[in-house]
Amino acid sequence: MVASWTVQDAAGVLRRPGAADDKYSRGVLGIRTGSDAYPGAAVLGVEAAWRTGVGMVRYLGPSVPTILVLQRRPETVTVDGRVQTWLIGSGTDAATRSDADTEALRGILSSSLPVVVDAGALDLAPSATAPLVVTPHGREHARLRSLLGLADDPPTTDAARAASALETASALGATVVLKGFVTVVASPNGWVRTVSAGTPWLATAGTGDVLAGALGAVVAGAEPSVSADDLGPLAAGAVWLHGRAGSLAAGDLGAGGGPITAGDVAAALPRAVAEALAL
Repeated sequence: MVASWTVQDAAGVLRRPGAADDKYSRGVLGIRTGSDAYPGAAVLGVEAAWRTGVGMVRYLGPSVPTILVLQRRPETVTVDGRVQTWLIGSGTDAATRSDADTEALRGILSSSLPVVVDAGALDLAPSATAPLVVTPHGREHARLRSLLGLADDPPTTDAARAASALETASALGATVVLKGFVTVVASPNGWVRTVSAGTPWLATAGTGDVLAGALGAVVAGAEPSVSADDLGPLAAGAVWLHGRAGSLAAGDLGAGGGPITAGDVAAALPRAVAEALAL
């Protein structure tokens, strides 16, 4: 049986800022997401990163998402510079990606910095050399497995999903976050956990973009000596925060929960972080 990730586990990977910290030591997350067709993904990812707790967010994207990001979060930096972790792919489409964008993404994926790879950049993951966390849902996972030459046999149980994610992680050499009501986090060293802190109300557009932003923030905010083997626990911590934020947002509407939006989940992330750090 695969072990389940808990709030105590999440508390163990989050770093509380201290008196000696500044915006750089708290982590700088570079985000290259969104498009003119899907600008909201950029806004949600940036919002989630700030709400999870990071020292700085650098957003580098098209003009329309950039304008919307700055309207929502004017503290966001929109010029290139130092970062400690990258988030790429949310709200983009590989089929319409320009050659210049592909070249820029390949540059990020060939660096030594950790990269969270979501949605429209997953097709580039197999050729990457950077430490990776990939965040596919079931259909994206099947496509990624096909790119890796792995069998396309969609798993139907949590145990089978965990085995499939582990196989993908080993073949890719990266941590895999296989999203679902029960999310599986698997690393190439054989480490695997399930996370079930969420609520069915999270099944709505944009919540994956929020998860990606939270994940980027948790990795960027980790100790500077973070290794590839640390990415599994850090990813599981972010998944727990995202699920808990969804439960808190839905719970605000009554004991049985109620409809929430991705923005509601992002807004509840500080409460989820505070809850874990209070242990």
